[in-house]
Amino acid sequence: MATARAQAGFTLIEVVVAFVMLALVLSVGFQIFSTGMARAGDLDDRSHALDIAQSQLDAAGTVSVLREGQSQGDSDDRKYHWVTTVSATDEGQPRDQPTPGTWMLWRVEARVDWMAGSGRPQSLTLSTLSLGQRTPQ
Repeated sequence: MATARAQAGFTLIEVVVAFVMLALVLSVGFQIFSTGMARAGDLDDRSHALDIAQSQLDAAGTVSVLREGQSQGDSDDRKYHWVTTVSATDEGQPRDQPTPGTWMLWRVEARVDWMAGSGRPQSLTLSTLSLGQRTPQ
C-alpha cells in the first residue's frame, strides 16, 4: 500500500521543473510577441513615409511647373519631415549633342525623415524622372 501512495502524485521537484519550463516558454513567447509588435509599428511608420514620398513625387510637375530647386515641409502630425529636390538631367541624351526642343527630363527626388519608435532616425528616399518644359536659359 505504501508504494501505491508514492506513485499517485508528483514530487516537489517535478512541479518546480514544470513551473520553470512554463516560465521559460512564456518569457520567450512574450519576447517574440513584443518584437513582432515593434516591427509592425516600424512597418506602419515606413508605409506612412512611403505614402508621403509618393505623394510628393506625384505633386511635382502637377501642382507647379518643374523648376530646379528644393521644397520641404512636415506631415500634419509633425512626425515626418519631407524634402523634394528637382534638378535638370541629361540622362538618355547623347553627350556630344545639344538637346533642342521645349521638353526635357527632370530628376525628382523625395526624401522623408522620421524618428522610429526605438528613437533611431529613419529615412526613405524615392526618385523618378519626369518630362517637363525646358526653362529659359
